[in-house]
Amino acid sequence: MQVFKINTSAWGEEDFYLMTSLDEEQIKKIIQPMVDYERENDIMYDNEDYVNALEQRYPKATIKLYQNFELITF
Repeated sequence: MQVFKINTSAWGEEDFYLMTSLDEEQIKKIIQPMVDYERENDIMYDNEDYVNALEQRYPKATIKLYQNFELITF
C-alpha cells in the first residue's frame, strides 16, 4: 500500500490523497486523460469522480480517498 497526494488543478485545496494498492502509472493512466479532457472542455470532475474511475478500471484494487489527514502534535 502506498499513499499518493493527487494534484489535478492549480488550487491546492482541491488536492486529495489516495491510499491504494495501485502504482503511480496505473493512477496516471486513468486520471491524466480525465484532467486533459477537463482542461480542453467546459467540464469539471470532482475528486470522487477520479476515484470512481479508478475503482471501475481496477475493481480488485484497494483505493481509499482522503481529503486531509489528522495532525497529531507532541
